[in-house]
Amino acid sequence: MGINNLKEQENKRNVLISTLKILLLVGIVVGIPLYIYIFHGDWLSQFKSFDDIIAYLQRYKFESIPIYIGIQIIQIIISVIPGQFFNLAAGYLYTFFPALLFSITGAFLGTLISFMLARWLGSDFVHMFFGKEKAKDYVKKLNSKKAYTIVFLIYLIPGIPKDIVSYAAGVSEMKFKPFMLLSLVGRLPGMSVSIMIGSMWNKEEYFGMIALAVIAVLSFLLCIIFRKKINAFLDKAYDKISN
Repeated sequence: MGINNLKEQENKRNVLISTLKILLLVGIVVGIPLYIYIFHGDWLSQFKSFDDIIAYLQRYKFESIPIYIGIQIIQIIISVIPGQFFNLAAGYLYTFFPALLFSITGAFLGTLISFMLARWLGSDFVHMFFGKEKAKDYVKKLNSKKAYTIVFLIYLIPGIPKDIVSYAAGVSEMKFKPFMLLSLVGRLPGMSVSIMIGSMWNKEEYFGMIALAVIAVLSFLLCIIFRKKINAFLDKAYDKISN
């Protein structure tokens, strides 16, 4: 009886701690945008279109770098916001290689924070924000033998929701180092294409933009055709980096 009481008290304490952590996070996530909206509403009102954003960033090009990295981080943490739009804008504004560096930095930090948040807050947090069944399905896949392949392909293939994977990985058995490496490598092709298109758009190289889009589609089709060989290669690579 005493043991049961101790277990019950421990469960209640764990639930209370998880609840307090979630409330703290929600307070931060809601509080910061609310503060900006209330006290800096005039500043926000100037951004009514994509052109307004580009014009502002061009005016404060150097100062905009940490802002862009911060936006990239927030985009990954919030998860539902598509990243291609911001990569396109970065390519337009900074040119290819600086934009790629800034984007990779933001992606790394955003993925890191998402992973650690999930590990700190636990499964209840992930279930609450993404749905219990959906989160469990992702965690099950990440605990499988094909986890490394799954992670790489999810981040590689355009159009698939990616950033829930960072949270699912945080509550799965997947190791941190291989997950971070594969998520960044998987993001790189799609990120590079979006940035390059933005850079070509700025230079008015429209023929190059069309050619790049064709190459991207062909690359996607080749990945589908040779997916079994790619899976076998990734499984071997995973075994090495997870040791």
